[in-house]
Amino acid sequence: MHICYKHIISIVMLLQLTHMTSQAGSLDANFSLATTQTEFTAGNPVILHFIAATTSTPKLYISNSFGSTLITPVRNGNTLSYNIPRPLGTKAGVINWKLLASTLHGQINILPSQNVAIIQSYLGPPSITAGRRDYTMLVNIPTDAFDNPLADGTKVAVKHLFLNKQTIDTVKIKNSINYKNIFSPFKTGRVIVSASCYDFNSKEYDVNIMPAPPTNFNITYNRHHNYADGNQITTFTTSKIKDPYGNIVSDGTYVQFFIKNAEKAVLKTSGTTINGSAVARMIHPNHEDTWSAKAYVVGMAESNTVTLQFKPVITDFNIVLSKSNRHLKVGPLVSFMQQMIPDGLEVKLEVYKENKHIETLRKSSAKGYVNFKLNPNQFPNSTYTFKVHAARITKTLNAIKIW
Repeated sequence: MHICYKHIISIVMLLQLTHMTSQAGSLDANFSLATTQTEFTAGNPVILHFIAATTSTPKLYISNSFGSTLITPVRNGNTLSYNIPRPLGTKAGVINWKLLASTLHGQINILPSQNVAIIQSYLGPPSITAGRRDYTMLVNIPTDAFDNPLADGTKVAVKHLFLNKQTIDTVKIKNSINYKNIFSPFKTGRVIVSASCYDFNSKEYDVNIMPAPPTNFNITYNRHHNYADGNQITTFTTSKIKDPYGNIVSDGTYVQFFIKNAEKAVLKTSGTTINGSAVARMIHPNHEDTWSAKAYVVGMAESNTVTLQFKPVITDFNIVLSKSNRHLKVGPLVSFMQQMIPDGLEVKLEVYKENKHIETLRKSSAKGYVNFKLNPNQFPNSTYTFKVHAARITKTLNAIKIW
């Protein structure tokens, strides 16, 4: 019994399908598409005409990426006219349609207008380095009055001007956009860039051409004398720092100077470039020394090495004991012309007792002298050894009794 019911149901469904097909076929015989045009320009009227052999006026269902709607026709005799709404007829793309109460269906293409209303342009980066290796990209999207990108294959002229030399490249739109890589020239300056399409011009853009990374350079030094007085200043100056194409590096380029002395300690100073040259200064040592100086634009360029010799300004000094040998007066500390050494020279006193170091006292010179006072609470009455250091000169006073 169950098998019979299944056969009966299948036969009924087949009969219904046959009837519906026959009915649709009879309906299709009542309507035919009269419009042969399948492409329309955005903004122009879009009307589909059907020839009707019946008084029936079915609605037309249409849809695109922006939405869907039903359209009621306008009858003129046996012609049904379906006017596509303007909001859908101004957007480039495909519109699918289907005539209800029939199986008639199809699609029409809305093409962008050939009149450019605006060119959306994007440029970046705004600064590139000279040398034909770096580049900036200009991206253009020409659109019509309805914001539709122009059709692929549309030509766009990309223009750029540098040092009174103008170049025009023609680039076709692909996938609704147009782009052009603009490589940097060998010289620094400014490139003016624009685009045009169908005699419509974009706004002007500019690209700054910056110097490429610098090449190695030279340094020199200047000083008033070569004495190690701890007071005068040595000035280090670079040559004009340039990139491989002869362009002077940008103002403000940071240059570091490293100075290695005789003890292998490293001193550091720095400067920034103005018109390609950097200047840095370093105060003289306060004792005889030898410097090796070299400059760097870190990670990019370096200079030659210059060597500086500094002569000692102090060759000897006196030490006078007083007030129970608890006061030590060091000086006079005279310089290379027998003048008093500038204030600030460090003098160090080391105190020993029974060959054991007890204390180190430090003071700076004033008016050519340094005075040390030994506090009885810190240094009880006894016999001590004193070592005085000034400008790398050491003098020792052995077995000094203080009371």
